Amino acid sequence: MHFSIIIPTLNESAGIEACLLALQALRPACELIVADGGSVDDTVKLAAAWVDKVLVSKPGRASQMNFGAEKAIGDVLVFLHADTYLPGHALEQITAHLDDAHHWGRFDVQLSGQHFMLKIIAFMMNWRSRLTGIATGDQVLFVTRTAFTAAGAYPEIALMEDIALSKALNKISKPVCLKAKVTSSGRRWQQHGVFQTILLMWWLRGCFACGVHPDKLAAIYAKGRLWKRG
Repeated sequence: MHFSIIIPTLNESAGIEACLLALQALRPACELIVADGGSVDDTVKLAAAWVDKVLVSKPGRASQMNFGAEKAIGDVLVFLHADTYLPGHALEQITAHLDDAHHWGRFDVQLSGQHFMLKIIAFMMNWRSRLTGIATGDQVLFVTRTAFTAAGAYPEIALMEDIALSKALNKISKPVCLKAKVTSSGRRWQQHGVFQTILLMWWLRGCFACGVHPDKLAAIYAKGRLWKRG
C-alpha cells in the first residue's frame, strides 16, 4: 500500500510545523499533502518545507480534502486534522486491517487537555463510533481510493461532511475501528465550555439527522454555543 496523508488547513501557522514534523518519519513511503483553504497567515509558507505538495483550494474542509485526494498518488488516503497526532506505527496498523472486506476505518481518539470530562468525551466518541459505524474527523478517517471514489468523496457541505461520508462508506463495507489512539486537541471543548459543547454537538447532530441545512448548522457551530452568555 502507498499512503497519502491529506491535511486541510486554514490559518494554522501556530501549530502546522509541529504537526508536520511529527509525520516526517513516515516519508518517503507516505506522501504528505497540505490542502489550504486560503490562509492569510504563514501556514502555506511554513508547510512548504515539510510536505510533498501544498495545494490551495476553495475554502471549506470538505472541498480541501477532496482537492487533496484528487491530487494524491496514494491508494490509501488518510485525512488528518492539523491539531491531531497519529499513534506510533499508524500506517502499519492500517495496512494490517484493510482487506477485501474492509475498505475504510478510523482510530480511537483521546483529547488533550486537563478537564476531567475530556477522557469521558473521548470514550463516548469511540463507543458511539463502534456502535454506529460513523467516524468523525478527530478520529482520523482512512479509506482506499477505490472506496472513496465509489462513495462519491466528501459531500461539499459546510459541516458534518465526515458523518455524511461515513454513511456512504458504510454501504460499501463496515469500518475498521482501530483501538490505537490518535491525540486530538481539546481546545475547542475548553474554550467554549465542556458541558455546553457536549450539548451543542448533540444538538447539531440531531438537526443534521432531521435535515437542517449544513450552512445553518455551521453558523451555529462557529459561535460555539446554543445561547448567549449571561
